[in-house]
Amino acid sequence: MNVAAEILISLLLVAGALFALVGSFGLVKLPDLMARLHAPTKATTLGVGGCLLGSMGYFLLTDGRASIHELGITLFLFLTAPITANMIAKAWLHQQVNPDLPPTGTAAGWATFGPTGRPAGEEPRTPPSPGL
Repeated sequence: MNVAAEILISLLLVAGALFALVGSFGLVKLPDLMARLHAPTKATTLGVGGCLLGSMGYFLLTDGRASIHELGITLFLFLTAPITANMIAKAWLHQQVNPDLPPTGTAAGWATFGPTGRPAGEEPRTPPSPGL
């Protein structure tokens, strides 16, 4: 294996590790669920992707064959992480009594929410009284 390939693989592994570290740090330090959700879905996806690309490059250059396992893991991760984050965010929005959503600029409102910021066809919810 030549020096340029070793440097490229090393850079992919180090960059992947740094992205994963930043994503983990953001998961711990950010204030609410929506902010915490952003850090691991973006940064750690890039982190794991960089490490898997480095692993694929290493085995391609040392053994002379492409590793299908790493490619499958990468594709699975890139397909499932955004979908999972979207579902978690929508569930969080539906659990909020009065979600503080910015205006969309259209009459449609946010995703499954009507123009009033509530789910379409639903009356305003009131928080439970503290005595219950």
